[in-house]
Amino acid sequence: MGIMSVTQPGSSDTSPYVELERRAWADLAGDAPQPLTQTEIDKVRGLGDELDLEEVRQVYVPLARLISMRVRYAGELYRSTEAFLRRPQPQRTPYVIGIAGSVAVGKSTTARLLRELLAKDDAHSNVSLVTTDGFLLPNAELERRGLLERKGFPESYDRKALLRFVMAVKSGREVVEAPVYSHLTYDVTDEVVTLNRPDVVLIEGLNVLQPARTRGDGRPGLAISDFFDFSVYVDAARKDIRRWYAERFLRLRETAFRNPDSYFVRYGALDEEAAIAQASLLWDSINGPNLKENIEPTRGRATLVLRKDADHSVRWVRLRKL
Repeated sequence: MGIMSVTQPGSSDTSPYVELERRAWADLAGDAPQPLTQTEIDKVRGLGDELDLEEVRQVYVPLARLISMRVRYAGELYRSTEAFLRRPQPQRTPYVIGIAGSVAVGKSTTARLLRELLAKDDAHSNVSLVTTDGFLLPNAELERRGLLERKGFPESYDRKALLRFVMAVKSGREVVEAPVYSHLTYDVTDEVVTLNRPDVVLIEGLNVLQPARTRGDGRPGLAISDFFDFSVYVDAARKDIRRWYAERFLRLRETAFRNPDSYFVRYGALDEEAAIAQASLLWDSINGPNLKENIEPTRGRATLVLRKDADHSVRWVRLRKL
């Protein structure tokens, strides 16, 4: 996708988006203090992601401030609506944020970083993060359905369970549980993550912005994105994401893949040439097609797009107008 022109004050641009180059977006941080230390940033940074104090200050601090402002005004709107309905409630439902993007683009880092930044605000310090990996069908079921090689595609998830989870969150249920996925064993586990009356819930995954499917009787269904208050799509050129994927695969070959309990332990003994060939095969047969067919088409549904450059730094930001 080519870069759009930045909407200037007084412009006749009729685009439904405001798009800001890196410098203009960074200016929105103003004199806001840097809320995280480099050590805290290192803890949330994913394998291969380039992230430092300056990137956080220029890109993610303005994003967290924007979201915090929207959380605050959503609370005011909630209270006004409840007053209008003459049924005042003590607490509004959680503010739900979806974070989408390709494998290896850095969406998990973005989600973890936003969790830390948003939790620094006393007005909404209870921030939970759930990944949709936990809602993947178990490997045994995927194999039974012939879908093991399509893991990460929309049909590989228990979409009904994921929808029930998001609906429970937005219904205001005090305690909600979500299943946990192990990247070591490459399968869902018996563990759960418990959300206890969170202020904000981040839901991160490849396909969280997928539109609703049509039911068997022709009626439109529901999508989890129907319950999002805000959404972020982490974007980059396909060639860059493919390269990042291969680089991450090589790092994993030297670390996690050498763990005897790893599902991918067979890749740990590959030499560099064979590892690059294997990463290319996996990308070209699974992750690349999933990005092209399912993930990238949902980019236009996001409230905000973070577009990364070849070095992982965010180059511009596109925000949907209200």
